[in-house]
Amino acid sequence: MPVFRSADPVRTYYAFNTAWAFFGALAFTLSMVYYVRDVGLDPLQMVLVGTTLELACFLFEVPTGIVADLYSRRLSVIIGFALIGAGLLLQGLVPTFLAILAAQVLWGVGYTFTSGADQAWITDEVGVDRAAKAFVRGQQFALAGTIAGTVSAGALGLISLPLPMALAGAGMILLALVLAMVMREDNFHRTPKGERETFKQMAETFKHGLGVARRRPVVRTLVLISLISGLASEAFDRLWSVKILDFQFPTVFGTSAPAFWFTVFALVGTLLSLITSVVLNKLSPERLSATHPNGILAVLSLFEVAAVITFALLDHLWLALAVLWIKTIAGTLAWPIESAWLNRHVDSRSRATVISMVSQANAIGQVVGGPPLGAVGRSSLRAALLASGLILTPIPLLFLRLRPARDSALSGEKSSLGAAD
Repeated sequence: MPVFRSADPVRTYYAFNTAWAFFGALAFTLSMVYYVRDVGLDPLQMVLVGTTLELACFLFEVPTGIVADLYSRRLSVIIGFALIGAGLLLQGLVPTFLAILAAQVLWGVGYTFTSGADQAWITDEVGVDRAAKAFVRGQQFALAGTIAGTVSAGALGLISLPLPMALAGAGMILLALVLAMVMREDNFHRTPKGERETFKQMAETFKHGLGVARRRPVVRTLVLISLISGLASEAFDRLWSVKILDFQFPTVFGTSAPAFWFTVFALVGTLLSLITSVVLNKLSPERLSATHPNGILAVLSLFEVAAVITFALLDHLWLALAVLWIKTIAGTLAWPIESAWLNRHVDSRSRATVISMVSQANAIGQVVGGPPLGAVGRSSLRAALLASGLILTPIPLLFLRLRPARDSALSGEKSSLGAAD
């Protein structure tokens, strides 16, 4: 029997999710070390790399969605993986600032081709019920792929820092070629004109999101928090590794290479977040699923703020890593609680609109806040990191300002506003 486009859709979905997670971890575990050590990027350039990626994703989300809506989900996924691979390969083989900026555009555009198209494809092929099970199982395969990719990146990085990135790029291109041969698409139907994503629809989504936010305190506050978080996160996410690389790493198993230690740091952070999440879910599930979790979110955000500020001030490797892991744990715990809270305060019809609004606010914050903080980092890395922490300081207070009484009254108002949404 010919193999051309004959693979089982569910197995195909598991396979490319696992491969994408593996190659992603292989490429990005040591990417920051590569940017600093091999390419020699300064703090502003580091942040501009992230800003370029954000802009590419933001600007091309709609045009690339046309391929998935009108022509083929399968084609969109294949194009996306090929472009991501090309971007990774370019920045692994050409260690220059301009090449890395170009790579971000390739990788960002590629990501927008895959974003949503993979889930739409599997849902079309197997139906909603089977797709829901595939999403859960696919996440488990992806986690295994991430762990394997992280460990592989550490081993290969001891040989050469760009090697895991280049291999990940080549692997993604090979994955695209394999999918072109075996990935089937039997149930694709063009998206109706009224349901397609367009720039006009994006503007209307943003306008509608503002309207919902004005009426609902929880939504309004979470949009503002997302914007503030974005203003600070782009610089911190890019610059924390620059600070860590200034420290002297201890020798273990005969090596003190950053490739080894950054792999260890990534694995420890993931493991600590997982353990903390499991423990809190068992010991205090009512707090994590509270109807009005402003208290726990205020505490978690306070930990994040304190961790960022303390990290900026510390001059000891293990203390700096400890507070960095505290930030990671707090953020990991806060995300599902905040997401559930947001979803409880919007009705089904406006849910996607509001979630999109929150994401757009964060992206705008990253694009606006990243470059100025990167410029500060050129003169003083500590000042840039400290500024990131200070920008975050209003967030705990914003959570505490939200009172259950106000939201209860708002919940009663939702039914009367549902038609307006």
